[in-house]
Amino acid sequence: MELSSFDFLKQQDMPTGALYMVATPIGNLGDITLRALHILNLVDGIACEDTRHSAPLLQHFGIHKKCLALHEHNELAGAQSVIQHLSKHERWAYISDAGTPGVSDPGSRLVSAVRQAGFRVIPVPGASAVSTAISASGSVMLSSEGRFQFLGFWPNKTKECEMLIQDIRSNSKTSIFFESPHQISETLLSLCKHLESDRQIVIGRELTKKFEQLVALSAADIPQWLEKAESLKGEFIILVAGRQANNDEAPEHATLLLWANVLAPYLGSKEIASVLAQILGISKKEAYQVALDAKAENIKE
Repeated sequence: MELSSFDFLKQQDMPTGALYMVATPIGNLGDITLRALHILNLVDGIACEDTRHSAPLLQHFGIHKKCLALHEHNELAGAQSVIQHLSKHERWAYISDAGTPGVSDPGSRLVSAVRQAGFRVIPVPGASAVSTAISASGSVMLSSEGRFQFLGFWPNKTKECEMLIQDIRSNSKTSIFFESPHQISETLLSLCKHLESDRQIVIGRELTKKFEQLVALSAADIPQWLEKAESLKGEFIILVAGRQANNDEAPEHATLLLWANVLAPYLGSKEIASVLAQILGISKKEAYQVALDAKAENIKE
């Protein structure tokens, strides 16, 4: 059946003078969506993070359009070129090298510039390494009830690495980040060193590709896994379960504020602080500061 016969692809308006942010496969060409192919065939031109990288994808599906290179080093200038085309009532698409544009890829500045110029931006969803890994992560997402923080690519600078590890160690949300094969051993060993031995971790390598690997283990198991790993080549995504709070641990500030906001209509700051200190076991000083913060929030509202 020909692509043109899929009438449901026309259910959404496809206006001219609009930018279409199109997700592309992260490894397996079969993950291209019917809608992505429809849009890429419909548009007047395609801006690409790397035209050389995108060429095989477009050629494979018989898509022949004028292409414009738009990457992190020329994103603002490239955006102006796209805007000029949109002003002529053309449709343009943007694709990154793999996955969803703007997720640790160029695209955010382009979208911002296009919107500021008064043109519409239309997302065309598809593959994403983050959602792909989450879907098969299992228990690593349970403790945070599905909440997570995406950290992008792991930094190279020691100070930034130390700050991120501290954040991961203390954060109750699952932490997700990308890592290169050159640094994966060092980064995983750092996690092993600084995290609790039973902290759950999922390591994804070459997702959707021929040698795809998904491994669930605890932080203590990392050295042994690295020793026995058949390969550390390819692209990695790491998921680290959030910190489990102890039963006798004081609630986080956001939770304390919820308590204080409930009491605020009925009690003064000193009374709220007294109640919080007695019930939640925090210091009177901290309780009073929470009460003041709650009052300040109510005044703003």
